[in-house]
Amino acid sequence: MERRRERKLTITSPNEDVRNVEPPPQKNRRASLSVAYHRLLSFSSSPIKKQKKEYRDEKKRVNEELLSALRDPTVVVMADTLKIRGALKKWNRYYCVLKPGLLIVYKHKKADRGDWIGTVLLNHCELIERPSKKDGFCFKLYHPMDMSIWGNRGPLGQSFGSFTLNPLNTSFLICRAPSDQAGRCWMDALELSFKCTGLLKKTMNELDVKDESSVMDSQRDESRMSRDSDGDDIRGTIVSETDAEKHFQEIDDVPDEDHEDGKMSETSDTIREAFTESAWIQSPKEVFGPDGSLTEEVGEENKSLIWTLLKQIRPGMDLSKVVLPTFILEPRSFLEKLADYYYHADLIAEAVAEPDPFERIVKITKFFLSGFYKKPKGLKKPYNPILGETFRCKWEHPDGSTTFYIAEQVSHHPPVSSLFITNRKAGFNISGTILAKSKYYGNSLSAILVGKLRLTLLNLGETYIVNLPYANCKGIMIGTMTMELGGEVNIECEKTGYKTTLDFKLKPMLGGAYNQIEGSIKYGSDRLASIEGAWDGVIRIKGPDGKKELWNPTPDVIKTRLPRYEINMDDQSEWESAKLWRHVTEAISNEDQYKATEEKTALENDQRARAKSGIPHETKFFKKLNGDEYSYIHADYRPWDKNNDIQQVENNYVVKTISRHSKSKAGPSDQLGSDNTSEASESDEEIVAPKIKKKVVVPTTSKPIQPPVPDERIKEMEHKFDLAIRRMEAANERQSARTINAIQSTLLFVFVVTSVVQSIFMFFMFRKSSA
Repeated sequence: MERRRERKLTITSPNEDVRNVEPPPQKNRRASLSVAYHRLLSFSSSPIKKQKKEYRDEKKRVNEELLSALRDPTVVVMADTLKIRGALKKWNRYYCVLKPGLLIVYKHKKADRGDWIGTVLLNHCELIERPSKKDGFCFKLYHPMDMSIWGNRGPLGQSFGSFTLNPLNTSFLICRAPSDQAGRCWMDALELSFKCTGLLKKTMNELDVKDESSVMDSQRDESRMSRDSDGDDIRGTIVSETDAEKHFQEIDDVPDEDHEDGKMSETSDTIREAFTESAWIQSPKEVFGPDGSLTEEVGEENKSLIWTLLKQIRPGMDLSKVVLPTFILEPRSFLEKLADYYYHADLIAEAVAEPDPFERIVKITKFFLSGFYKKPKGLKKPYNPILGETFRCKWEHPDGSTTFYIAEQVSHHPPVSSLFITNRKAGFNISGTILAKSKYYGNSLSAILVGKLRLTLLNLGETYIVNLPYANCKGIMIGTMTMELGGEVNIECEKTGYKTTLDFKLKPMLGGAYNQIEGSIKYGSDRLASIEGAWDGVIRIKGPDGKKELWNPTPDVIKTRLPRYEINMDDQSEWESAKLWRHVTEAISNEDQYKATEEKTALENDQRARAKSGIPHETKFFKKLNGDEYSYIHADYRPWDKNNDIQQVENNYVVKTISRHSKSKAGPSDQLGSDNTSEASESDEEIVAPKIKKKVVVPTTSKPIQPPVPDERIKEMEHKFDLAIRRMEAANERQSARTINAIQSTLLFVFVVTSVVQSIFMFFMFRKSSA
């Protein structure tokens, strides 16, 4: 208490000279707090707007200097071709341009916007000579903390580098010059460029000493108190850029007229922020089935299961609701099975670049035929997708573009799958809705894919309508089980008038060969070319230029299959195919049929429980159009704009296009040449222009204009039409079942009569011989 009184008297006594009294320890702390307070007060005072403006001007000046150094072709320290070792430990030639503080890597010497691979920030790097057994001079640029050495933008504002089969390492770069002399030149040039990295360092030193007189008044009290307490001069304090950034973020809510009138830097005005892409990994190596006809002998342990199954069904019955045994299942979903047709999607790019419409449909026919030669290992059926199940993958093209595949099971009864394939840079989109049906016909069954695919060439505005063949499996009860493709397939373009007809033939009972195909290409009623061969082998076309090979899946051709990429299992959602069926797949791989049946039954029971709950299912990435058609909600049918579009990317099943400018120059994104309209992707990266209203042309005839039909009446007519079609299909199925039953009865009667006649004949022959 005495100490407190003494302290109080010492501070408040008017007769004492405060300067002669030794201050207690607490006074130094108060002085320090006062200094900090006045510093914050000086930052928050009225000159803060001027400081912010000077900060932005300085930052813009440094950005402009950096951009001018990047874009100015005269600002080059050295430029030549170097060999660079990639992540796969293989060497490739690249054209390297050394600028102050930067090393820019291109594919070719004649560098275009799409040839940029990456930019190395030399202020992060260390340089060292590297010994090598190979010819030439080898050196290494590396980050001492094993961090990335690459910049985020290219010299022209590119967000993504050009695609390379041998990607470069992230934290280091190993280069090799052709000779020792050239390598020494590169070492010296890099050392010189290291000294120029001051261009990349932006500090706030100038801002603290600029216009010092304007803020002197606000700092006088602070300077006086600072000298009294610790003798430091605040005017000599240097504020780092990081601290200033944090301070400006805290006071950004204050309105600033100067900031509104100012302009953004060139990079932020022309280049949009990058879109986060999914983490892709390369798919496992594909497993191909045997060449020739696809046959399989049923094991003795599985024949009893087949006979038990056949007792539950009758000829003509739809097998989509029948639970099949797991030993005939292929360990992947039907949604993934549909992706097998697009490993040669680069053939569509060839069709896009073809000016002749006849040659164009020939190339599209070639692409369609390229998807059939891959067969499963044995006679297997993929999983029936669960309602709400999804699948995605992508293929990387040699030209740097990417084909994305999005599929979703949108209905279970009936089983309907919707898919969307897009590669705007290559110039095509594919959409389709597939209804899968299975029919039993006694000794055979057929898997029928009802629906059509729409292949749209974006630059040409052409849409090709394609249907799919059916798969026929015979020899279920008698003979060897064999799978074939059958039915008629049409590839038709309404805009050009060309049409391809392909007839997948089943092997006849006597003679003939497996997997045969015949077809023709017509323009109207004129036959221009004929097609023949085997859909899993050589296919030839005979046209105006004579007979030539259209498609042949040789080993060299199979090696050109595009590499497929998928999402890692840990990053997939619970409704993606691989993760949803992972327990069933593991059990089948372990040949544990009981475990596979148990896991499969659990998934199906969960689906039935959700159906009984009465909650209607809502699709995730597709929307229903008129009838039974579905369309991808993020579809973009605009032609590729090489001056604005950079790259297509995908994140969580949303495929979007990264663009350079904030506003798109393109018009509507309606699908050209088809009745199916699709909405453009409305993303943060690009803004799609509003749809253009079509002008209504008023007829000039004297006939009165008919009023438009109400929507309700149209829906009622469509409903009646659908009912009529379903009744006709049901009647057709019943008639087919009756015909099959009659044939079976006739064959059985003939067999019985033949057996009786043979028995009587054998009886008389035996009696005659014994007599």
